[in-house]
Amino acid sequence: MLKKEMFQSLTGETLEQFTWAPDGAIAGVIQIVHGMAEHIARYNDAAEALNHASFAVVGHTHAGHGEGAPVKGFFGVRGGLDAMIGDVHALRLRVTAEHPGTPYFLLGHSMGSFLARLYIEQYAEGLSGVVLSGTGHYPKAVAGFGLLLSRLAILAGQGKKPSVFIARVMSAGNLKHIENAKTPFDWLSADEACVAKYNADPLCGFPFTAYGYRDLFHALMRLTDMKRMAAIPKDLPVYLFSGLEDPVGGYGSAVGLVAAELRRAGVLDVDTRLYKGGRHEMLNEVNAAEVYGDLASWLYKHL
Repeated sequence: MLKKEMFQSLTGETLEQFTWAPDGAIAGVIQIVHGMAEHIARYNDAAEALNHASFAVVGHTHAGHGEGAPVKGFFGVRGGLDAMIGDVHALRLRVTAEHPGTPYFLLGHSMGSFLARLYIEQYAEGLSGVVLSGTGHYPKAVAGFGLLLSRLAILAGQGKKPSVFIARVMSAGNLKHIENAKTPFDWLSADEACVAKYNADPLCGFPFTAYGYRDLFHALMRLTDMKRMAAIPKDLPVYLFSGLEDPVGGYGSAVGLVAAELRRAGVLDVDTRLYKGGRHEMLNEVNAAEVYGDLASWLYKHL
């Protein structure tokens, strides 16, 4: 059963919240933190599959996303990154109050995985586990270069305007492993119907504003700080999954680097799953049913 509500973002926007509830008893709750330039409704198939496994699923559309966003890809002149993380926590507090004592998991995809990784440096207490889908690893020099580009655009008066140039820089090379690519977003999934649906969705695929890119690269800079990562509880289970043809995940290598850093930070339970032939959105891949099953098995293991 799907339920839609609204709640107030720390940015001042009104955000949509989706809740998918199973028919019977709830084994656990999974909060989804969606990726860049999309919205929470895209996770309907994954949520329904998890409902069949007796999990309730909840998530919200980020500020700067969705139909209600005053400016797409914009989270604020100041404090946008922390507001996005704060919105994730605010929703979690609301849902845990409704389901006290129920195992609670956080699942972040792509940009959402970056937010989830920052989130568990501050608010991991009480979580049963965290799942990172399509995550990546960006060296400080790369994140710093992106931060410089976005700040230059802001200084040039382009802060609240879509930054097509930075979008092109970010996506350069995403299609290099795909022969005869038909659309700029073929790197998302090998499922052509899924890609076509994404391309046809006016709420997907937009470039961020320069302020939005600044917040994104600020997040990536924070993720290079091993001292911050040391704050993650050592007993927090972490599951990373990605496709071996995902450019964001470095075709598997970047996912391995993130897992290695988590282990170096002392996290004891880190699992990875890489899917041959899979691209960026494994929850929307041709073998999505397999991915859902593997995810449910990991969740049951950590109830």
